[in-house]
Amino acid sequence: MRVARSLVLVALLPLFAACQLFDTDRQSASHTGQTRMQGQLTAVDGQLMFQPCNQPARYTVNDSGGTSVQQEAATLADAKGNLFADVRGRLVEGRLDLEKLYRVERSGTACNDPDFKLLILRAAGHKPEWSVKVSGKGMIIERAGQKPLALPYVEEQLGDGRFNLSSEANNQRIELWVAPQRCVDSNGSIQHMTAELRIDGQVQRGCGHFGGARDD
Repeated sequence: MRVARSLVLVALLPLFAACQLFDTDRQSASHTGQTRMQGQLTAVDGQLMFQPCNQPARYTVNDSGGTSVQQEAATLADAKGNLFADVRGRLVEGRLDLEKLYRVERSGTACNDPDFKLLILRAAGHKPEWSVKVSGKGMIIERAGQKPLALPYVEEQLGDGRFNLSSEANNQRIELWVAPQRCVDSNGSIQHMTAELRIDGQVQRGCGHFGGARDD
């Protein structure tokens, strides 16, 4: 099977300097009739409600995509029943027809994440702590006790929604392998992808989700 390869040509530093190149108020609508949205989930009288970030309106959630969002929300809800959710769906007359669930987590600040709409992908794991932020300008790898690495990368599409990002800069072989599969992070979030960070043969596992610059 032919593997699609795309070389991302990037400047190593700074990764997020060109924020003005992105329209941060634009919601992605790459899927016909559907919109990528972030907001708060709240349980009201046994019904799940969705309130988009920084908007007063609330919408009844209809899980038309079979995402099991009701069960996921019940698992994570705090005492007030409030959760952050990153979803894709359609808003129709006071109802959200939810088609895809990217992430659900306990958070009071996620709506104001300054990096979200610049990112293609974010992945992270624990014990030891690591994280990867990927944009069209490159990727930044952070690991406990080490300086952040800003690197260019090559993306390989592997089929079935799987892909990997790799770099051989700094005399290291670095790979991030990503697959579309429900992943429960130890910090309490539920994400739509599993992730493996491989550096010179050492493997660290975690979860991942698409940022606002990509929503397939």
